[in-house]
Amino acid sequence: MPNAQGAKKPSANGDYFVYIGTYTGPASKGIYAYRFHPADGKLTPIGLAAETTNPSFLAIHPNGRFVYSVSEVETFNGQKTGAVSAFSIDPQSGKLTLLNTMSSKGGGPCHVLVDKTGKNLLVANYGTGSVASLPIKEDGSLAEASAFVQHTGQVALPERQGGPHAHSVNLSADNRFMIATDLGLDEAIVYRFDAAKGSLTPNDPPFAKVEPGSGPRHFAFQPGGKYAYVINEIKSTVTAFRYDRAHGTLQELQTVSSLPKDFSDRNSTAEIAVEPRGKFLYGSNRGHNSIAVFAIDPHKGTLTLVEHASTQGKTPRNFAIDPTGTYLFAANQASGNIVLFHIDQKTGRLTPAGQTVEVGSPVCITFVAAR
Repeated sequence: MPNAQGAKKPSANGDYFVYIGTYTGPASKGIYAYRFHPADGKLTPIGLAAETTNPSFLAIHPNGRFVYSVSEVETFNGQKTGAVSAFSIDPQSGKLTLLNTMSSKGGGPCHVLVDKTGKNLLVANYGTGSVASLPIKEDGSLAEASAFVQHTGQVALPERQGGPHAHSVNLSADNRFMIATDLGLDEAIVYRFDAAKGSLTPNDPPFAKVEPGSGPRHFAFQPGGKYAYVINEIKSTVTAFRYDRAHGTLQELQTVSSLPKDFSDRNSTAEIAVEPRGKFLYGSNRGHNSIAVFAIDPHKGTLTLVEHASTQGKTPRNFAIDPTGTYLFAANQASGNIVLFHIDQKTGRLTPAGQTVEVGSPVCITFVAAR
């Protein structure tokens, strides 16, 4: 999955565990789980899989045995830093068991990713504008960070952007480059990544810029690897790039609005994903409360608007496409519901699938094959 990681290999019966990261409070106590049967789109609740604070983003280990979450807080163990936690998955029940919790090396961690070797957890710290890499042990638990980089630079909109705000970490298909979007700096920052050492080294050039004041938030590669896309939170736009796989560089191709031309109310974008075949791109609008659907030109990588589909809720902070590429799960944070949509394989359009579940403040959706 380009946005929320999932173990793609299907189980014998085709079922998946679906893990929901949340903001905890009166309506939520941590990570929730469902069993998903793609053949008929049925979701069966498992309940609270693990009690933990603000697990606002999750990642699945490539072996499908472990789940990793941020704890989006500003202090941990008396230090001004957030945390990341490792959990083991019970293959029968889907329940999670905490393995350990480590410092994320920065405040307000908001995004995590497991590298393709399964040996490193990458994390973006929004609050303090930094990224880190933590080794993953054989038992799935985490070790102290092996790499840490503090972002620095000027911002275009001091009152809105404030300073550096790392918002996502993303890996190239060959596991050689990590791209970190920074909402404050208006940059997609590129690092050379060494999985054996867990190290991050600035690339040359070290970043690609988007239009000042755009606020790049999340990032998605097209499955073929030739193109990449950034959704810009502040300006409600999507920027398309050509990606040079040999050198890890990004060249801007196009920037388009995520909103209808006649929409003038407040909006901010959140999530972005490309469906598994690489034909369509999806982005969420918080305010317009919709998913913007775009067709991807296979020869140019540019985007053409297909439709805006209502998420049937408020503030779609996250959505995820299931591993079969058949369904899109829209997580409406403010209205506390997750709505399933069918993806039309020919047009990319979304149609409600008739399944809605209630989850308090949902902010991340991930999949792992049920064994």
